[in-house]
Amino acid sequence: MIRCTDVYKSYSLGSRAVPALRGASLEIGEPGFYAIMGQSGSGKSTLLHLLATLDRPDSGEIEIGGRSVHDLSEREATDFRRRGLGIVFQQFNLIPTLSAAENIELPGLLAGDEPRGLRKRAVELLDLLGLADRAAHRPEAMSGGEQQRVAIARALFYSPPVLLADEPTGNLDSVNAERLWSLLESLAAEHEMTVLMVTHEPAAAAHCRRVFLLQDGRVCGEIETEGLDAVGVAARYQQTLGPA
Repeated sequence: MIRCTDVYKSYSLGSRAVPALRGASLEIGEPGFYAIMGQSGSGKSTLLHLLATLDRPDSGEIEIGGRSVHDLSEREATDFRRRGLGIVFQQFNLIPTLSAAENIELPGLLAGDEPRGLRKRAVELLDLLGLADRAAHRPEAMSGGEQQRVAIARALFYSPPVLLADEPTGNLDSVNAERLWSLLESLAAEHEMTVLMVTHEPAAAAHCRRVFLLQDGRVCGEIETEGLDAVGVAARYQQTLGPA
């Protein structure tokens, strides 16, 4: 489903190159809920952005669903993201002047789909995520947790097999964060999706089946989370990487 092999990525800072990934490799072969954890600057978000085809690696290979995506043209990457991936960020990125339903319809609107079909799909997703009564509400009238669920619904518009989430609960309180982690876990299980989340929180990682640990731009270990709570995940993390 997802495979990264020996991926390198550097960014320019003035006249020097700053390495973000230094030969990162990971493989996910089955649907489920997975996480990437690591200290600040370890390359977590860089890796997720490369998987999301929002940037290209300097070298290495990336496959999603059996398709090589590391060398797609900008147009090919845009088409692939539209139907092959769902992407959720820490910032909700909702259009403030649009209702929840209209925000969810945006992918279909941009693709030129039939308008009546767009509203039907938006209503289905609102109901799936427990937001049926929020269809006409604009973002300002919704809580942070509700806004993030709208963002997830938008990402699910074309039922992508892979959902990527970059610190999706960073702007939520602990109660809404816990609800969102449980939601992502259930989406992966019930819809046979691969959900890969970048997080720094052991409580989030405890909802996942496996956690990939990044350090200095490399995947340096994994945690199988079966039977572990947040404390157990934190302990395994420290055994491999030291204090968070």
